Amino acid sequence: MPTFIALTNFTEQGIRQVKDSPARAHAFTEMSKKLGVTVKAIYWTLGAYDMVVIAEGTDEAVTSALLTVGAAGNVRTLTLRAFDEDGMRKIVANMP
Repeated sequence: MPTFIALTNFTEQGIRQVKDSPARAHAFTEMSKKLGVTVKAIYWTLGAYDMVVIAEGTDEAVTSALLTVGAAGNVRTLTLRAFDEDGMRKIVANMP
């Protein structure tokens, strides 16, 4: 199953309601399940990004989940497609 890492920042709306962030994260996990996405981990972070989300699912399902959470207006995401070691071995094996 494809893995995605979403680097997340609070919007002004989201930071004003930061105390609700854990509950919103739980709601995101539950909504994602309904779309066929498994949220592997959510971390609140310090530095350039406020949160990191690691999720597995199809491109379409993860995109739907992240667009849904973005449309709520509390966060903006930058999403990365991630590959584990086996996945990377397959990719480089195809190189000429």
